[in-house]
Amino acid sequence: MVSVPSVSYSITVRLEVPAGGQAVSQLTAAVEKAGGLVTALDVTGSGHDRIQVDVTCAATSSGHAGELVTALRTVPGVVIGKVSDRTFLVHLGGKIEVKSKVPIRNRDDLSLIYTPGVARVSQALVDNPQDARRLTIKRNTVAVVTDGSAVLGLGNIGATAALPVMEGKAALFKRFAGIDAFPVCLDTQDTDEIIRTVEHIAPVFAGINLEDISAPRCFEIEARLRERLDIPVFHDDQHGTAIVVLAALYNALKVVGKDIGSVRVAMAGAGAAGHAIAQLLVAAGVSDLVACDLNGVIHRGRADLSGVPTWYLDHSNPRGVDGALCDAVSGADVFIGVSAPNVLTAADVATMADDAIVFALANPEPEIDPHEAGEHAAVVATGRSDYPNQINNVLAFPGVFRGLLDAQSQSVTTEMLTAAAQALAGTVTDDELNPSYIIPSVFHSGVADAVAAAVRGSVESIRKVAEETGDFPAIRV
Repeated sequence: MVSVPSVSYSITVRLEVPAGGQAVSQLTAAVEKAGGLVTALDVTGSGHDRIQVDVTCAATSSGHAGELVTALRTVPGVVIGKVSDRTFLVHLGGKIEVKSKVPIRNRDDLSLIYTPGVARVSQALVDNPQDARRLTIKRNTVAVVTDGSAVLGLGNIGATAALPVMEGKAALFKRFAGIDAFPVCLDTQDTDEIIRTVEHIAPVFAGINLEDISAPRCFEIEARLRERLDIPVFHDDQHGTAIVVLAALYNALKVVGKDIGSVRVAMAGAGAAGHAIAQLLVAAGVSDLVACDLNGVIHRGRADLSGVPTWYLDHSNPRGVDGALCDAVSGADVFIGVSAPNVLTAADVATMADDAIVFALANPEPEIDPHEAGEHAAVVATGRSDYPNQINNVLAFPGVFRGLLDAQSQSVTTEMLTAAAQALAGTVTDDELNPSYIIPSVFHSGVADAVAAAVRGSVESIRKVAEETGDFPAIRV
């Protein structure tokens, strides 16, 4: 894949050039010749003989950014001053903060929000602990919990290095759903320690968002926390991804005129995301799903099944397909990849059914170049923002938690996830739907509200059934 300039490698170069002449236009030409992209050019100071200019440009990597600075030095008369990395500037001092919702202006204010008035509220919670949702930050607060063991494409980088990512997640919660989320980066990767720690901090929060915890530990951590806590536990790498994939698939199938119950789905990747996607697709009606891991197609007769979730043996590969990924893909209507770069070829896609759908979601490099996939597939999606149809978790988790918190849900169910996916798919109207637009932008207005309403409705529906049958004690007010 050819790298393109990205704002994530954006720099601002403060420099001086001679006043008049072609110096300013030469700056833009120098950056473009070096493969960069000028996104802003501001004159920040002027004198009789020289002007000060801030040149903001996008590069393809940190090394390439240095090459752009070198290119700017070649402009006659230029004097380079300060070079700022815009990504690092954004992160200076962190990206989130805590603010008081009430003013503290005098002794009366102090008496109301702290001593002695606050003691009355604390005593009220001793008498009625359930009122914590009404009288504290609990009602609108989510913990973003990680151990730093599987962060983005960086791998096991630990708790401290994971903090900027979790801060970003918290910022997205606030931006898209008005939820106060806080990063909780745990300096342990011991499963029992993580579970105990989350149990101990749970009274503060109305929900737990597990993030970037490696498989297979993430499965056990989520399952045990769901058993022990009376608030919803949601692993975004699993269920957030699954929701957006299902939503995109609903719309892609509408584009090609196929039914979810009759298509063949081939998957690459059986880790945390792959497992959750497969489970949700089957729950949504997919009856023929063949999954592959590093050792090929998953089937009962395979000798090396250590670490493979047993769910696959009971719910996938009904035709008994054997072999490698290419064997799973042959004749399939849909390919979904959450694995590694370049594991799928154009020749593989050519063996798929007519009007094939390819979701190559490995990030930053997908399982197949999207342009190559598009030569044979009718619909192509990736995890990247520089191609159409980006499958991005931020389309799901803010709205999901908004709905869970509003409904005071104490758990997360498959029905809620499916409802979220249907609502997300529905934000793309029939008039908007086309092969290059099966999923909305993360900035599409109303996405989080639509997902939240669907989740809230699902919780209320389940609660109503529970009241009638007594079958669902995990959800209560």
